[in-house]
Amino acid sequence: MTGKLDLDPVLVARARELARRAGQPVVDLARSHTTVSVERAVLRLAGVTGADPDGIPWVNRLVDAVVADVGLGHGVAVPVFDALAREGVADVTLLAQKAAAGSVRFTVPTGRAATAARSAARRAVGAGIRRIDRRRAERDRLVKRHGDPAQRPWIYLIVATGDIYEDIPQAQAAARAGADVIAVIRSTGQSLLDYVPEGATREGFAGTYATQENFRLMRAALDESSKELGRYVRLTNYASGLCMPEMATLAGLERLDMMLNDSMYGILFRDINPIRTFVDQRFSRQVHARAGIIINTGEDNYLTTADAVDEAHTVTVSQLLNEFFAHEAGLADWQLGLGHAFEINPEVPESFRLELAHALLARELFPDAPLKWMPPTKHMTGDVFRGNLLDGFFNLAGALTGQGILLVGMMTEAVVTPWLSDRDIALQNVRYVLGAAGGLHEDFVPAPGGFIRRRANQVLGEALDLLERIGEQTLLTAIAEGTFGIMKRPADRGKGLAGVAAHEADYCNPATDILEAAA
Repeated sequence: MTGKLDLDPVLVARARELARRAGQPVVDLARSHTTVSVERAVLRLAGVTGADPDGIPWVNRLVDAVVADVGLGHGVAVPVFDALAREGVADVTLLAQKAAAGSVRFTVPTGRAATAARSAARRAVGAGIRRIDRRRAERDRLVKRHGDPAQRPWIYLIVATGDIYEDIPQAQAAARAGADVIAVIRSTGQSLLDYVPEGATREGFAGTYATQENFRLMRAALDESSKELGRYVRLTNYASGLCMPEMATLAGLERLDMMLNDSMYGILFRDINPIRTFVDQRFSRQVHARAGIIINTGEDNYLTTADAVDEAHTVTVSQLLNEFFAHEAGLADWQLGLGHAFEINPEVPESFRLELAHALLARELFPDAPLKWMPPTKHMTGDVFRGNLLDGFFNLAGALTGQGILLVGMMTEAVVTPWLSDRDIALQNVRYVLGAAGGLHEDFVPAPGGFIRRRANQVLGEALDLLERIGEQTLLTAIAEGTFGIMKRPADRGKGLAGVAAHEADYCNPATDILEAAA
């Protein structure tokens, strides 16, 4: 027996083995398929930039042209670099423009032409990956220069005006008020766009569009704040939805530090095809691993649609599956911001003790992961005084259980988009709790045989039972039957399925080849 909960190490090891068994068929599926977004990410690494006059990225136009001529299953890199040689064009973006005009035809070369195209593609994509390597080294230097926050958990705060030029001063003000991580919430519905918008944007819906230029602008602003404050301020955005691999690539190129990255969110809450998202997730996590980016997973979302007590074990199951998928893609434990949330109805007897049991279970199952602890949202009523108290209890649970990343809860949740004054009050709440009780996890040990230990072990047992069932029926079947978040999502339906293809025998993806060779 080990830890504060006396979890049986044999059962914990069994849970991980069952997660591996459940997850491996999905990995095999991802390794044998590609998507239009994976291929676009490859071409972005190779240097395709910009958009046409209608705002459609040239990388989309290029991939669409290749698919129209030779299909998706060979990968796009070899046909594209073969066409570059045949056309005598030196720039991939120019080739994309010519392809969009219909003046280039693509073929799948053979023999020497294929060998030459593969070599040229690998050189170009390798240059893009080296740019990501340089940005990671730059982060390491800045962290060494400015330092990390003195305390854990890191304080994670959201900005979401829709206008990147309004987000920037709000983010810098939040950093001055104590935020360690700034998350720029993505515009509602962007996850369903099968392209990444171009340039700085000033209009969004409950969030700001995720674009490479917006990434660059916010990262530069927070670098100024890091220098001013004497601690490195981290930046978060989203690698999810139909453009997950491209978002991960752009984040690596612009030195973002964390990315929300969980295919289950897109499957369950955006009805994106499960196969599409699992294929995209694997590639995106390989890029995140290389870029030194911490991923944030989305288990907290299940509890917005399912009961947080009855379905607590589904969160644990998803965390175990996410750990397996992340490790397989090359992510280290320090990069696993596994999600969980404070979403039990406060009217439930002993609700806080139940929350402590669930939070401590996650902490003990994943001792080296920077767990991301999410605040109450589902049961916020609009009573800002009650909401601020609930957030205080949430912050206390984070301190008691040693969480790694604490998202700041807002007392105006479910009422309005928070004002700067709301964020200031919320940050005061966090600062007080962490200042008064930040080290309390050192002293907090649940009573042997008591309520918290019993509940944690019960949830682990239920998670084992569910993993056994998933292993018998496959993870895709479990998702189709509504196991997670009570959403039923069959593998043969959902948005983006048309953008998936099985690998042909000659499939080539130089980015995957380089990333896996280094793993």
